[in-house]
Amino acid sequence: MNFVSSSVIKKLERPVLTYRDIPYNAALIFNAGVAKYNGRYVMMFRNDYGDYEKQRLDGTNIGLAFSDDGINWDVSDKPCFKLEDEEISRAYDPRLTVIDGVCYVCFAIDTKHGLRGGIASTTDFENFDIKTMTLPDNRNMVLFPEKINGLYTRLERPMPVYSRGGIDRFDIWMSQSPDMRFWGNSRLVMGVENVPFANDKIGPAAPPIKTEKGWLTTFHSVYLDPERGKHGWEDRWQKIYTAGIALLDLDDPSKVIGIYDKPLIAAELPFEKDEGFRTDVIFPGGMILEDSGEVKIYYGAADTVECLATADVNDLIGLCLN
Repeated sequence: MNFVSSSVIKKLERPVLTYRDIPYNAALIFNAGVAKYNGRYVMMFRNDYGDYEKQRLDGTNIGLAFSDDGINWDVSDKPCFKLEDEEISRAYDPRLTVIDGVCYVCFAIDTKHGLRGGIASTTDFENFDIKTMTLPDNRNMVLFPEKINGLYTRLERPMPVYSRGGIDRFDIWMSQSPDMRFWGNSRLVMGVENVPFANDKIGPAAPPIKTEKGWLTTFHSVYLDPERGKHGWEDRWQKIYTAGIALLDLDDPSKVIGIYDKPLIAAELPFEKDEGFRTDVIFPGGMILEDSGEVKIYYGAADTVECLATADVNDLIGLCLN
């Protein structure tokens, strides 16, 4: 299967961050959360550290970087977030959303008893207050940047293997909270069967942005091709990840106004398709709407590098409505 990006997308033809840019041990830099905070761009990125050249991974932490233009990044001299104890083995895949002057970080957590999602808050990116952690199995959580009908709102991807036939058939759900700690009012937003270019699973990607027409939201889409062999470090990598885009209702984000029926971003450049840990993987984690109408979409490529694509907000809305 050969997927291509939409013509409205313009990719920066180099990664914005790789392991070579990190001043401490690093190997795979990807799946970053990006936001604008106090006048600057801020990025929290996943670092699977080890030895890239020897294709060895030793662990995971989350690094921090700042930028004045969203393209060139200054990386802090040490990781900013690492969560481990006798139950938790690692935290990863941060997503950033600013609400009322506070930056909230959604993250995934691997534990001895299942995958969990967590939410923490920070104002200095040194101290993090963990607000909540889900039951297993749930991940890929992203927050809306404001309360909706008086409630904090998030998209998420629970992983119901038993009740979905014992295979990957994972969908996008929405939950709400009065206080960021206790979550409920859960509703299905989008099923994998609603996405023509997915046959395995879908899930949230970057936190949504607000437009006059609705909440513009990216999602990740997975196509499973059992004929694929070695595509990266592993002996077999059978999945192709692309990014999709949808428009959700402003007052009830569980209502989908429209979905673009083709991938928004697909793997095409050498560092997306030919090189890295798992090739043919595109995973957006940050989306910023500029005053000019330009949308910056930050995405991990090949589970190896962090990249940037741009598009006009009206073009993205048009894809969803047309």
